[in-house]
Amino acid sequence: MDKIDYFNLTGKVALVTGGSRGLGREIALAYARQGADVIIASRKLEACQEVVSEITAMGRRALPFSCHMGKWAEIETLVQTVYAEFGRIDILVNNAGMSPLAPASHETGEALFDKVLEVNFKGPFRLSSLVASRMARGDGGVVINVSSTGALRPLPAVVPYCGAKAALNAMTESMAKEYGPKVRFNTLSAGPFLTDVAKAWPVEAREKFDNALGRPGQPHEVVTAALYLASPFSSFVTGSLVRVDGGIS
Repeated sequence: MDKIDYFNLTGKVALVTGGSRGLGREIALAYARQGADVIIASRKLEACQEVVSEITAMGRRALPFSCHMGKWAEIETLVQTVYAEFGRIDILVNNAGMSPLAPASHETGEALFDKVLEVNFKGPFRLSSLVASRMARGDGGVVINVSSTGALRPLPAVVPYCGAKAALNAMTESMAKEYGPKVRFNTLSAGPFLTDVAKAWPVEAREKFDNALGRPGQPHEVVTAALYLASPFSSFVTGSLVRVDGGIS
């Protein structure tokens, strides 16, 4: 029997937001290793270019793009540019996000509240709807929303963030029905990972965590779930939430 590569993405075009660092970078590089061409979108162009250099060194096409994921005009330009350059998007990963901690909910200002919702929900909503509508008119595709356990187990002082990620989870189910059957939407619910954000955590939090595995995850541990959801072999999986959090209860 011939060996099957269940994660083969040869010929696919993937757009990863927040792809210049952290989980987004790991996902983008994993897709490239499996044969996909990748667009890296983030606010800092130089950081995007660094990841693009790694991808082109693999022999894949790649494009860096500076985009504020909370601004609809910039998102529309991003979509237009990608379709002009690549002709299509097969995989969209909404990974860009922000989770600033406020001292207390009653001390959270309107500007901060709006910014958190813009990046974590408003932007992904617009990008997903623009791309999914094109996918639905074409050969179909996959949208993966990178969410957080904060949407499932909300914590104090991050109500806007937890609320935005909960809205993202709801969007997954809603758009799976709206743009199916040709477009699949799924949520990758990420737990604590030792990305750049973790550098500000106390030492103990970087070593231990209150989950079944007793520790935070390494960034590369998100890769298999991201590949699974992007793979054509997960063709009967849509409107689902896949937890990658070490077993938070």
